[in-house]
Amino acid sequence: MQFMANFKCNHTAHSVQAYFAQFNNYRFSSDFLGQHEIVFFPPALALQAAVDHAQFEIGAQNAYPTRSGAYTGEIGLEALESLHIRTILLGHSERRTLLGESQEFIAEKFQYFARHGFRVVYCIGEPLSVREQGESAVQAYLRAQFDGVMESMEEILGSSGHNPARVSVAYEPIWAIGTGVSASVADIASTHAFLRTLTCAPLLYGGSVNAINAREILSLPNVNGVLVGSAALDPKSFYDITQAGAN
Repeated sequence: MQFMANFKCNHTAHSVQAYFAQFNNYRFSSDFLGQHEIVFFPPALALQAAVDHAQFEIGAQNAYPTRSGAYTGEIGLEALESLHIRTILLGHSERRTLLGESQEFIAEKFQYFARHGFRVVYCIGEPLSVREQGESAVQAYLRAQFDGVMESMEEILGSSGHNPARVSVAYEPIWAIGTGVSASVADIASTHAFLRTLTCAPLLYGGSVNAINAREILSLPNVNGVLVGSAALDPKSFYDITQAGAN
């Protein structure tokens, strides 16, 4: 299972250091670490602190598809490489809706970082208005979020899915992100079953995941992990999610 924590625009360099001072004290057996993985996505200004103090993989929440250059406010490949970061989160609904990132631009970023050997955690999800139209509308909406991405994803995975460690797909229904309301088990199961017809990549669920619902969600077919937001901001809360899933 993959347990991923997206801090979004939360935590500072100082609080990230304190976070990992606590999280690093939790004990994970060698069996657990052999079967599961843990990844953190802190905010940009806390990336250095996370790299310095975490004992787990650190990824970037976003970056611009360039090595460096005149892109005010952006992070490029050179900066990420200087921190030895090789994992990136792309396509999150907040980037799409709040910051207006188009599918074309997201696909450009996916292709760029995949080409440079990054592990990509690719987010997709539908708004409530689409969910209310029924399963067919949801499937069409999600399928469109693979436009410009599928070819690069297939190149990474290979015909037999031999390299799944380099790409994961995180399904996050927009109406469940940060609302405290998770999608129903039936909705998650049916949507992940559909996504499995599109890709052999590991499939994560995100959307108000917590220690109470994690075990049931992770027990579903075609669910290979979780991408956790608010419940991951506290180290004990996120640790409890990893243990609920592992057990």
